[in-house]
Amino acid sequence: MARHSIDAKTRALREHGCLNPNAEAVRDELFLSNAFFDPRDLLQVKYEMLRRVREDGVPVSHAAASFGVSRPTWYLAQRAYDAGGLPGLLPDRPGPCRPHKISDEVVEALRAAKSEQPELTAADLVDLVRTRFGISVHRRSIDRALGREKKRRRAAHRIS
Repeated sequence: MARHSIDAKTRALREHGCLNPNAEAVRDELFLSNAFFDPRDLLQVKYEMLRRVREDGVPVSHAAASFGVSRPTWYLAQRAYDAGGLPGLLPDRPGPCRPHKISDEVVEALRAAKSEQPELTAADLVDLVRTRFGISVHRRSIDRALGREKKRRRAAHRIS
């Protein structure tokens, strides 16, 4: 029964990006001796690390070492907390925020090719991008880029 709850918590922490990848490096006494403090919970670890310095007067270097992070990581966490409170300590979503290979120029060329030859497949368009622009992209990236363009045009049409 207890194993199921541990697995569920690990799964939940992972889904929210709060699973501490260095949980084994946390050597703080509270996390070692009290079951409430979970070294796998990155948010809890960061908050307690900051609290230890601010409220208990522990030196930054000591706190960082006992929580398994570097001093620059401590200062990043402090700035994030000062700027956004507890939600500021949550990790950012990984990955690019927008396509980095498929520029507006590439999308325009894809759209033009598709309007001239509607029968072109995503694989054909991958070849076109490789030949014309010298970049390698996945067919799903092309599908998403063209799909975004359709959504933008529909939204612009509704607004006007």
